[in-house]
Amino acid sequence: MAPGFPIAQPGMCIGLLGGSFDPAHEGHVHVSRIAKRRFRLDRVWWLVSPGNPLKSRGPAPLAERIRTARRMLRDPDIVVTDLEARLDMRLTVDTVAALRALYPGVRFVWLMGSDNLVQFDRWDRWQDIARMVPIGVLARPGTRIAARHSRAARIMQPWRLPPSQAGTLALRTPPAWVLINLPMSAQSSTAIRAARQNLIEKEGAG
Repeated sequence: MAPGFPIAQPGMCIGLLGGSFDPAHEGHVHVSRIAKRRFRLDRVWWLVSPGNPLKSRGPAPLAERIRTARRMLRDPDIVVTDLEARLDMRLTVDTVAALRALYPGVRFVWLMGSDNLVQFDRWDRWQDIARMVPIGVLARPGTRIAARHSRAARIMQPWRLPPSQAGTLALRTPPAWVLINLPMSAQSSTAIRAARQNLIEKEGAG
């Protein structure tokens, strides 16, 4: 494996958690630990996205977000990566396909919050993602009911597992998915950024 790419051996079960992580916070760690335990994963990889060049307001620089995420982590089973930048990928479907080719024999699980399941059907080639990897959905505040009744959930209903079988998810042949509840963490990157901006404005006014 090329330098900078995380190590994974055939047979390992790896959860993939994508996002801007702008900034990473304890909510991300909380979700990752729950996913690792409930889905019986060996590792969780954070796929810190490079950002969308078409958006006028992008996230903080990738190197800064990577440093912040690594600085806060104490769990060796949660690995911060810049894989999408290294692979020059912007779409989840392309990233998943590339990782499956790079890591033959590794069992990947795509992790998402229930807020993402609500609009999953608007992702580029979302059904291809569901055909390539099992999907673990973790309930987020205010979106559990909407996620259960989302268009993607209705289409994927034949392949939904009961929460009691969440521990078998990584070993399932896709399509396969499960929605699990978890102790809620209301912390979000949006709230942290807003609080920081508010502090900056107050200091400027002082």
